[in-house]
Amino acid sequence: MDAPTYRLFGSELSPYSVKVRSYLRFKGIEHQWLPRGPATAAEFQKHAKLPLIPLLVTPDGQGLQDSTPIIERLEAAQPEPSIHPDDPALRFLSELLEEYADEWANKPMFHYRWSYEADCKSAAGRIAAQVAGEGAAPEQVAKAAEAVAQRMVPRLSFVGSHAGTRETIEGSLRRVLDTLEIQLGTRKYLFGDRPSLADFGLWGQLYECWTDPTPGKLINELYPTTWRWIERMLDPKVEGGWDPWKSVHWGIERLLEAEVAGLFLPWSAANAAAVAKGDAEFTVALEGKPFTQQAQKYHARSLAEIRRKYVAAKDAPGLDTILSATGCKKWLAG
Repeated sequence: MDAPTYRLFGSELSPYSVKVRSYLRFKGIEHQWLPRGPATAAEFQKHAKLPLIPLLVTPDGQGLQDSTPIIERLEAAQPEPSIHPDDPALRFLSELLEEYADEWANKPMFHYRWSYEADCKSAAGRIAAQVAGEGAAPEQVAKAAEAVAQRMVPRLSFVGSHAGTRETIEGSLRRVLDTLEIQLGTRKYLFGDRPSLADFGLWGQLYECWTDPTPGKLINELYPTTWRWIERMLDPKVEGGWDPWKSVHWGIERLLEAEVAGLFLPWSAANAAAVAKGDAEFTVALEGKPFTQQAQKYHARSLAEIRRKYVAAKDAPGLDTILSATGCKKWLAG
């Protein structure tokens, strides 16, 4: 009898699903990839507490959801090969960048996918084909695609995507790609020649961008080093060791200063304040421009979690110096 394996319910269009799948591949954890659809609906409903993917069902039948806790639980059970840099300061920076990726880098992905006509058509069609299942008639898939687009486009407000924020969101993606193109020129992954937690988080979002027409064309034409990393992360491997801070600092500092301290943490703090006051919407100044979106309770919890991790890591040698210099510390210290 075959040994029981993990069962990962997800979608190729879900950044959090492919993030967990990439991690499982890296760790060599036997698993089945099960696209969510009619054929898997009954088992998904049996184990899922929420109608969200990814859902990882363990060999003993437990259903785990939310990509970061899934990875943290598996990493504790199977710590090697580790996804955490040996240097405690760099480990926290990796965790911080992963949090940024999950909560902010999702905005450009979602924005391009549902704001641009070609991208909307492409994504809605792929989602509809998955939901309809194998053998569905073309007219059934087309009708389902229309329903998907009608449901998803209004959700742009959830990530703050509208005409007033387009420049901020699209500029964020370009800055990340510009940084990665240089950072990955002399190493295979963000912190060296082995993938970190930050790689998995950021890759999930950029992989989805790469599969959509508009940002995919941008990446393929202007960022060859980055798209090779995107392909590499489909099945990442240990190809060397961790680099020291003096080697990786340029790209990591740029992401921390411009993206994490410049956009993500002030946005996250404003969201948490709005949630605490019971406000349905909030506006925060980012790069000198107003950024307005709906308040999200989950994001408020995620800020509390990264602050908790900071408290646990703050005595790591050199960490506060880096966080202070990049402008992150004031937000993390609350």
